[in-house]
Amino acid sequence: MSVSSYRTLGAIGAGLMLSVGLAGCGSAPSASGPQTVNLVFATQGLGTEAQATATAVKGFEKLHPHIHVTIQTMSASSNQAYQSLVTDLTSGSVTPDVITSDVIWPATFASAKWILPLNQFHPNLSAFFPGMVQASTYHGKLYAMPWFINVEGLYYRKDLVPTPPTTFSQLAADAKSVTASHSGMIGLAFEGAKYEGAVTVFQDVSGGFGGSFLNSSGQPVLNSPQNIAALTWLDNAIKSGIAPASVTGWQEGNVQKVFLSGQAVFGTNWPYLYPLAEQSGSNVIGKVGFVPTPISGSGTPTASLGGDVLVINKNTKYPKQSWELLQYLTSASTMTQRALISGDPPARTDAYTSTLLSKAPWFKQEETVYKYATPRPVTPLYPEISAKIQEALSATYSGQETPTKALNAAQTAVKAIIAKGG
Repeated sequence: MSVSSYRTLGAIGAGLMLSVGLAGCGSAPSASGPQTVNLVFATQGLGTEAQATATAVKGFEKLHPHIHVTIQTMSASSNQAYQSLVTDLTSGSVTPDVITSDVIWPATFASAKWILPLNQFHPNLSAFFPGMVQASTYHGKLYAMPWFINVEGLYYRKDLVPTPPTTFSQLAADAKSVTASHSGMIGLAFEGAKYEGAVTVFQDVSGGFGGSFLNSSGQPVLNSPQNIAALTWLDNAIKSGIAPASVTGWQEGNVQKVFLSGQAVFGTNWPYLYPLAEQSGSNVIGKVGFVPTPISGSGTPTASLGGDVLVINKNTKYPKQSWELLQYLTSASTMTQRALISGDPPARTDAYTSTLLSKAPWFKQEETVYKYATPRPVTPLYPEISAKIQEALSATYSGQETPTKALNAAQTAVKAIIAKGG
């Protein structure tokens, strides 16, 4: 089962549908010239994301006239795209050659020996955000190249809260203060439904309290005092009325709706929300800030990492040409171009040029959150681990269990999963 990567959802013109037909898909090798290589690039994205991909591929083909790329558009559903890829990779298919991967998939693909380790190509990773590189590495080997980054952070109303909170107690106090003087407003909107989005919110808060899901040895520490404190804080936010009871069924779209309508003081969400907040029709134009989740005690700011990376099928007939495509797509200039077309945040720091920031100034504030990017556990067992955490969160928010009992149950279940999987 796949876990959503929280794509930018086509933040800039998402409704546009493009039909991508690229020259050379049916090319035959010349009798006298170099042989034409045809690569298949499996990727997600419609609208402006599809436009950005097509533009990049055409640029690549211009530089490499004997390499032609066919874009294979996968389902917009992360789960369906994942299952389709698993079918192809399990069968030993030589295509797709290059694959867009959710940031949490490489460990699974690498463990199954479906994708190539990339160290053999000697990639220069110095410009990439460290969290993206960490998520692309499994057992000390690099298996993916970061493409674009997503991190979850805290949105806040600058007109109502001039200074963003740096602690959880201050967040609660600010939420209560504003809602007391603004009838009908929501203090904190967050994703609390039983799905992966609730897990990333919990990871943000957990890190802020000094907690984590697994320790350095890869063993679960879900019922640590820090995690219990984090879940207790989230649960109290609901029970005290800072967050409405309805957040137990909310996903990103629900948070987006209430925040853009001006109904929420704070909201947890991903970078795609920022440009939407500045577009015509938003009730919060010029009133939005984006910061890392606060901390408590010895905790550290934590921003759950999402985004996409690029991997190479181990069975490709063209590893060298596939790597050349990866290099081009993950270059600074191509990432900047993609950001200008689609709004996808670049995964490398040198792509945030003055041109990009002048046309999309919200990237400057988003970039300050990227340095706190925290991958979810890099393990092929993560989907199973996440499912148990989701059960614990749901049981807590619904009042069926206390945070301590719910996390004790998750600890026992995840410990068994890791023992069996190890």
